[in-house]
Amino acid sequence: MIDTFALALAHGLLALTAWRLFRRPDLDSDDGVSVRTTWGRRPDA
Repeated sequence: MIDTFALALAHGLLALTAWRLFRRPDLDSDDGVSVRTTWGRRPDA
C-alpha cells in the first residue's frame, strides 16, 4: 500500500512539474532572448 502511494505521489509531482514547465511562454520564443518570468505571472508588455 505504501509503495503504491509513494509511486503515485512521485509520478503525480513529476507530471505537475512537466505540465507547469511546458506552459511557460518563453518556450515559444525563437529569437534567442530568454524572457525571464516568475511562476504564475505573465511578463509585463
